[in-house]
Amino acid sequence: MPTIIDGKAISTQIKDELKEQVAKMKEQGITLCLAVIQVGADPASCVYVRNKKKACEYIGIESLSYELPEETTQEELLGIIKELNSRKDVNGILVQLPLPKGLDEEKILDAIDPLKDVDGFHPMNVGNLSIGRKGFVSCTPAGVIQLLKRSGIEIEGKECVVVGRSNIVGKPMSMLLLRENGTVTTAHSRTKNLKEVTKRADILVAAVGKPRMITADYVKEGAVVIDVGIHRNEDNKLCGDVDYESVAPKCQAITPVPGGVGPMTIAMLMKNCVESYSLQNQ
Repeated sequence: MPTIIDGKAISTQIKDELKEQVAKMKEQGITLCLAVIQVGADPASCVYVRNKKKACEYIGIESLSYELPEETTQEELLGIIKELNSRKDVNGILVQLPLPKGLDEEKILDAIDPLKDVDGFHPMNVGNLSIGRKGFVSCTPAGVIQLLKRSGIEIEGKECVVVGRSNIVGKPMSMLLLRENGTVTTAHSRTKNLKEVTKRADILVAAVGKPRMITADYVKEGAVVIDVGIHRNEDNKLCGDVDYESVAPKCQAITPVPGGVGPMTIAMLMKNCVESYSLQNQ
């Protein structure tokens, strides 16, 4: 039987540590504030934003909420970001994605001050990650590293395969595994003989964006499998990129969907918010 990596329990552990840290900061007169901007009322975005606000409340971080109508113009949005960049009382700025059509996602994310970019999407933070400098790291990949470390899974010297090369998950995931001294292969939809590549993995991270694509014949016996995907199947139930039922019996450890990587993303966002103060005051 594989170890089921419990993202809910590990994320709670991280949030409790952060809560303690924030309480100590408050004793020194330091308060933290996260500004969350949501444009439009995408149902999934509404759930994520609500969860982020709840996490802020739990840890003791103040949250500013900007719920903007779908028809908000690029200029209006950039104006709000500019104002938040200049506010001393705001430590983190988060623009909830996806944005409605007509808004230039890249331009908007680039407008956020890199020292307030708690999502870790700004080119400067991505660059810092690639050369090993301090900066914010994209929350989902950072959460995967914490899941592995806190589950006692050694990364150093292991053969790691990441399936997916998105800017938000795949690329930073590969860089973080490399930073932990893993031997990393980035695979994707154009990779030839994908099954042969993934079967070499001691640690396999599925971030491909296709429901249950990774079946048992992609996985070697005794591998650790991390499923970053989240989808609704034909019965409207949540599932991941991994076909859990067929893959789990082969694994040493595996993350479930839901309850695996998902809760970690918000925990790591909170960690970035707490770290923002020292980055801004170094």
